[in-house]
Amino acid sequence: MKDENSSPYTLSIIIPTYNEKKNVLHVAEQIRSILTNYELIFVDDSNDNTPEFLEYLTTIDLRVKYEHRQNERGLGTAVVRGFELATCDIIAVLDADLQHPPETLVTMLKAIEDGADIVIPSRFISGGNDGGLNPARKIISATARYLGKAFLSKLRPISDATSGFFMFRKEVIQGIGLKPIGWKILIEILARGKYHQVTEIPYHFQARAAGDSKMSGKEQLNYLRHLFLLLKDSPEDRRFYCFALVGLSGVFVNMFIYYILTTFRVEVRTAGLISGFAAMLLNFVLNDKITWANVKNNAIWIRGMKYIITSLIGIGINVSVLGLLYYKLQFHHLTANFIGILSAVAWNYSINCIWTWRSNRENPKAVVVRWPARI
Repeated sequence: MKDENSSPYTLSIIIPTYNEKKNVLHVAEQIRSILTNYELIFVDDSNDNTPEFLEYLTTIDLRVKYEHRQNERGLGTAVVRGFELATCDIIAVLDADLQHPPETLVTMLKAIEDGADIVIPSRFISGGNDGGLNPARKIISATARYLGKAFLSKLRPISDATSGFFMFRKEVIQGIGLKPIGWKILIEILARGKYHQVTEIPYHFQARAAGDSKMSGKEQLNYLRHLFLLLKDSPEDRRFYCFALVGLSGVFVNMFIYYILTTFRVEVRTAGLISGFAAMLLNFVLNDKITWANVKNNAIWIRGMKYIITSLIGIGINVSVLGLLYYKLQFHHLTANFIGILSAVAWNYSINCIWTWRSNRENPKAVVVRWPARI
């Protein structure tokens, strides 16, 4: 339950700033014209006279406060500092450059009231538009989005997961150690936060009102570092890549043993059976110690038996595909065996996920709701 005395306001609005003196007055004025029950928090890393403008804002509006950081810089850490300063149970984040239209905050609050834990205005659903970006920035933005989706499963249902414009319930991040790197704090919240529903609403991304973009090559490298850190800390996402690496080691073992056996004129199906069994034993040990290291749902011998059953069927698939391609379709036997291995790998990963190392501890997937453009 919310403590009614915790804050006199309903909404904390966080705006990170870096040399935005031409914009802070305008964004504050626009927010003032559409909302009343809010606090506006600027976290400023500027090296110009932006703090003087922020100080002026605090003298004309008691809802405004700011913190100027002198020994630290970075959009992600600035936003997290804003979270620490926020006194409300609902928090919004937007940029100071007016590319994020403040009037959208009203619709975002309505979505929170309707049950959303996180609300993301999206440029990429019906009614949205990213016309505020030039072609080069659109390419960079699209690359960042699709890299995020490739690395992190929680980002895949979200159309605009790299946005800097969002709102959420504070409980989403309570007890969570946020580790932002660079400028995409939303992916940090989506990857680490505790939530059940994400609502996307359409909006039109605007052209920058004044000042210069803070995008740089360094920030793009920071984004890649951020993705790798989140991947490292996500067993569910890391598992796929670990399984792929373990499987690759099994492929080399399988192909090496198969090559040796066929060199000594062992019949190809027999060679495929022996090499597949050797690779199976190696893969079980590595998968149990690395891929599913955090999932120990039963005794190792039970996991081993399930893995053997799954893998024996996989070997059967491998040998069947090998025989079909080699004897019926006249593929080269090395090529046929490789395709058989890939077929078996697809089977093994799917069944081992849902049976051998099934975990009940992993978080259920969040529901993603998309509001129509008319709202």
